[in-house]
Amino acid sequence: MTLTVWGRKTSSNVQALMWCIGELGLDCQRHDIGHVHGGNDTTQFLAMNPNGTVPVLQDGDCEPLWETGAILRYLAARYGTVSLWPADPLQRAQIDKWAEWAKLNVAMNFTGPIFWRVVRTAPSKQEPTVIADALAKLVPFLAIAETRLSTNTHLASDDFTLADIQFGHVLYRFFDIPIARPALPHIERYYSELTQHPAFVEHVMISYESLRVGDS
Repeated sequence: MTLTVWGRKTSSNVQALMWCIGELGLDCQRHDIGHVHGGNDTTQFLAMNPNGTVPVLQDGDCEPLWETGAILRYLAARYGTVSLWPADPLQRAQIDKWAEWAKLNVAMNFTGPIFWRVVRTAPSKQEPTVIADALAKLVPFLAIAETRLSTNTHLASDDFTLADIQFGHVLYRFFDIPIARPALPHIERYYSELTQHPAFVEHVMISYESLRVGDS
């Protein structure tokens, strides 16, 4: 069956999903929905996801799925390898623990509080102190990952897992935007290795210029 994804390629959540699909080598049709493309407030889209958010995934004729974490877990369970998403409940929970941690503490504390204020806010309206405060809130969580990666090749284990998709998909923008980043050598090593994944390059390391807001 062919997977169908609704969501613009510049959405970080869509990027996480598409990266996962790429790692699994699955066929996929993606439709640009949301932001400048619109379409997420139509009756047809809201029938699939009443929240009006992206991504939405449909696997063949199955009922559409929304919420990125749930979609990733579904794909990993149905199509993933043992290393990506083990069958053993305890091993799986360890990966899920780090995946949820990354989503709630890293992605959510970076995307809105920092990325949006740097890229999706006009320069004349940016508040450097607010951005610095947001970065100060994010850094302790990055320090946890830094410590973890000092002894592990990847976030949850020495294997590439679903947790790395939830954590790693924000790192391209984190290292690319002009902010005062602390020294994070183990995360930098980890990020450099992620850039060797073709699916990461194709779906995550893409331009976000269409999201940038300039002074009018």
